[in-house]
Amino acid sequence: MPITLEFESTLPVSPERAWAWITHVDYLREEMRPWLWMSIPRDIRSLEDFSFAPGRPLFTSWLWLFGCLPLGTSRLTLQALTPGIGFIEESPMTGMRLWRHERNLHAVSGGTRIVDRLTVEPLFGNRAVKVFLLLFFSGRHRTLRRRAS
Repeated sequence: MPITLEFESTLPVSPERAWAWITHVDYLREEMRPWLWMSIPRDIRSLEDFSFAPGRPLFTSWLWLFGCLPLGTSRLTLQALTPGIGFIEESPMTGMRLWRHERNLHAVSGGTRIVDRLTVEPLFGNRAVKVFLLLFFSGRHRTLRRRAS
């Protein structure tokens, strides 16, 4: 049975600055710490460095829990990428029947609201996966809010 979760934060930054943060490799990795580390090709600095074709994998990434325990791989695949607005990632991933991550930016008075919506279907361990995702994405949003302060 799929798990659906939503997270949101309002940051006192422009949508352009928020977009740069959510697409740049260094900021992405900072968001994921300490929970997860993912490999990314060395020559890539931003999601915008890729030649984007909906549904075509950009690269295969190794995923490591706490940076040292191998979890498997993800074939990073975007279904949509709208600069300054958001993306939809639907990546084949070890341990998942479905991984769908939508991240959208909304200009609001005084800043930008970032909304993450996850729909996942793990092969097993639904409860553990849900707890992990709650901790992981709550941490990502704490990092975004701390960066903006």
